[in-house]
Amino acid sequence: MELIIVDNEQKARQFIAAHVALNKQLPQWIRPLDKDVNDVFDVKKNKAFRHGECIRWILKDDHGALIGRIAAFVNKKYKNKGDEQPTGGVGFFDCINDQAAANLLFDTAKNWLLEKGMGAMDGPINFGERDRWWGLLTEGFHEPLYCMNFNPPYYQQLLENYGFQPFFHQVCFALKVRAQLQDKFYVRHAQLAADPAYSARHIRKKELEKFVEDFCFIYNKAWAQHAGGKDITKEKAMIMFKQLAMVMDEKLVWFIYHNNEPIGCWLNLPDLNQYFKHLNGQFGLLRKLQFLYLKWTGNSKKFIGLLFGIIPEFQGMGADAYMIVEGAKLIQDKLPYEDYEMQWIGDFNTKMINVAESLGTFRNRQLTTYRYLFDRTKPFKRHPFL
Repeated sequence: MELIIVDNEQKARQFIAAHVALNKQLPQWIRPLDKDVNDVFDVKKNKAFRHGECIRWILKDDHGALIGRIAAFVNKKYKNKGDEQPTGGVGFFDCINDQAAANLLFDTAKNWLLEKGMGAMDGPINFGERDRWWGLLTEGFHEPLYCMNFNPPYYQQLLENYGFQPFFHQVCFALKVRAQLQDKFYVRHAQLAADPAYSARHIRKKELEKFVEDFCFIYNKAWAQHAGGKDITKEKAMIMFKQLAMVMDEKLVWFIYHNNEPIGCWLNLPDLNQYFKHLNGQFGLLRKLQFLYLKWTGNSKKFIGLLFGIIPEFQGMGADAYMIVEGAKLIQDKLPYEDYEMQWIGDFNTKMINVAESLGTFRNRQLTTYRYLFDRTKPFKRHPFL
């Protein structure tokens, strides 16, 4: 076997090719866009390089065939509650079903991380935000959502045989769009619907600035405390919403108001993988035109939940049920979507797990973030509960 550092464009293409070669036989696999993977390792496009560094390898057999790949990275911003040692990451792991090959990839990443002063490695994770490429698929081998890891089932044994242990599980909840909501939603909705102070409406792209302001108000009251205490600025939110607007279905993004003041938001998007699975990883001009055509013809039958929240003053008062039922009137009856899936929730976040289950969802898939302690005598601890 030959291990090769990725240090030029040709090897970067082989890094992509290794993933394709090892997954293309899986019926539910959807090839990620090459650009989305390459952007992770682009110093100009990935903000994680401001606080860390990364390295990639590809693995070939004695005949020159691609049989594996892995990336390793350190990021000063990467911390988990209760960590007792600096922890690096490994990700973008692919390998044939051969423990010796997998061990070579893991050992190489571990040795590099040791040189960087790390005491453990988590994986497979992303060199960047947790909403992309995070966790090993361990249950529910359905078509992945956009920028979600997908892998053969045997990868779990490769990691666990090496010594990785589950640090936390990432639970994905789903429901059928046209399934009847639980009675409690209609009861709570009726209570607030009788009060003219309450209203709900979906976003209008023509009024984007107004809705961005509403989003900032809600986010900074409901979520900022969970994001390191940092408020989101209107400028940053506008950039985010302008990017989302290119793929957004207006009727999937809802706001709730009390006396015309924003008090909650429900942000959903069509699952882009339902479009991208037809593009074979490419996104040049012709593929972009194909994407626009697929989007125009309503090719995606699934949408995903990105954010849902009510400001603290109105929590526990039925505002969430009111917004859901108002949205459901349109989504269930007039839109083409059949399936809904929420972004993953860590099993350590029991409050959010309970909220998701209360919506009448079912567990659709599970990914797992693994950890490997370099000091093998040290007791292993799972991610603490919130």
